[in-house]
Amino acid sequence: MNRAIIFLLLLVSIATQQCVALTPPQSPADIYGTLFERVQLQKVFSDGKTFVDAIPKRSTQEIMADFTRENPDTPDALRRFVAANFEVPGSAFADAINSTRPSLREHINQLWSQLQRPALNEIPGSSALGLPESFIVPGGRFREVYYWDTYFTMLGLTADGRDDVVDSMLANFESLITRYGHIPNGTRSYYLSRSQPPFFALMIQLSKTTDKAVQKKYLIALKTEHDYWMKGKNCISAMVIACERVVKMNDGSFLNRYWDDRNTPRDESYAEDVATAKLSNRPITETFRHLRAGAESGWDFSSRWLTNPNQIQTIHTTDIVPVDLNSLLWAQEKEISRLCKLLNDKSCTNDFNRQAIKRAKAIRNYLWIAKEKRFGDYDFLNKKPTNILSAATLYPLFVGLANKNEANAVAETTQRSLIASGGLRTTQLTTGQQWDSPNGWAPLQWVAVSGLTQYGKQKAAKDIATRWLQTVNETYRETGKLLEKYDVEERRPGGGGEYPLQDGFGWTNGVTRALIEQFPDLDPDAKK
Repeated sequence: MNRAIIFLLLLVSIATQQCVALTPPQSPADIYGTLFERVQLQKVFSDGKTFVDAIPKRSTQEIMADFTRENPDTPDALRRFVAANFEVPGSAFADAINSTRPSLREHINQLWSQLQRPALNEIPGSSALGLPESFIVPGGRFREVYYWDTYFTMLGLTADGRDDVVDSMLANFESLITRYGHIPNGTRSYYLSRSQPPFFALMIQLSKTTDKAVQKKYLIALKTEHDYWMKGKNCISAMVIACERVVKMNDGSFLNRYWDDRNTPRDESYAEDVATAKLSNRPITETFRHLRAGAESGWDFSSRWLTNPNQIQTIHTTDIVPVDLNSLLWAQEKEISRLCKLLNDKSCTNDFNRQAIKRAKAIRNYLWIAKEKRFGDYDFLNKKPTNILSAATLYPLFVGLANKNEANAVAETTQRSLIASGGLRTTQLTTGQQWDSPNGWAPLQWVAVSGLTQYGKQKAAKDIATRWLQTVNETYRETGKLLEKYDVEERRPGGGGEYPLQDGFGWTNGVTRALIEQFPDLDPDAKK
């Protein structure tokens, strides 16, 4: 065997050991170049996500050769070209659902089968990533799996006894980490350059498996995900205080931020990002990176990330150390330590327990704002906390990191400033961004209810659950739908953001079902 073959086999072996794909698939922007830009900038489709989810009818090489030859350059010509060469997706969810209005619990149970998809093989030229087992999608324009959505969907599946689907989705996430080194924002090639809030550790805790081989696979995957979030630590120096997703704080401790490996417009929101960057008084690549990092946060977009809450072009996500992200990474480190102990790896147990202790201390030093009785985000460039009170303040309670005094203070702040008639506010500001007031979101309701319950605040937790379930049920009775978000001030469908309100809806179904399970007397149909 010659040296070249030996070297090639060695590279393959190393890549396998690192559990990272050698050649991740290209995004639509990379594949279709000028065709992609024209379709998006000329807004051939009202939703920028439509084209990037389209499936080519023949090879991309043939399509691009014909595009170069025909040179369609008007919206109508482009629309005809796309229709001839791609299968364009429509709505992934029916508009008219259960007009007879069954009970809320029964409706959610029926929705699981409507939102479930079989294992998926990759199609050349398509942005969809393959998945080895079945999965649940959120609904509407969201035709694929989303990372943090899935945890809240799993809560409802667990309540409905669908442990098989929970385990299938865990297997899919383990597969994604094996292939790409992390769980992407969603299962599309254009999401591969970023992740989302790291809930995988908490998902594992929902599984009922006692199989040590499966638990070992989960542990390997969790450690790989932790490496992904901490990779930037390797390029921090005396001159560089932040690299990729890692920030070195003034006292030498390390915390994390949201980031994206690319600094171009998002494929799925290309025209919007280009327009935002033009309004910004800085290099456009900086704005693109901040927008992408905002998408990694899951809060796309929010006053949390804006210098001026009313101007999206002032976004500066990567300057901020967020409390939710660092709380989840603390939980991840604790879960790795637990699994290592379960598998009798004492060195690993102690290592990750030490990392969790260090992170908790740094969170308390930088993200606890005692005089304002809240946890918050920290602007590490300006060396001070941001002034935005948001529902993220409850994350340290949700993961069990807060002490009793902090939990009491956060509960008081929540009651005073974040409770609306229809549930928990996202922030106090009304900006037109969807992760601000008056919107309330299912995952944040669960974070609050779960966190408050853990610290003995059952009355406050039940109050939020009561308000939220009333909002969801009233809208369901009027429309027959469960929605992505709600206006918790007026108890009606939510608004704002880059796209129309979506129904389906995975995490609303999951949280609503889980809350009914936790508080059976709040079931809207139990009283009839």
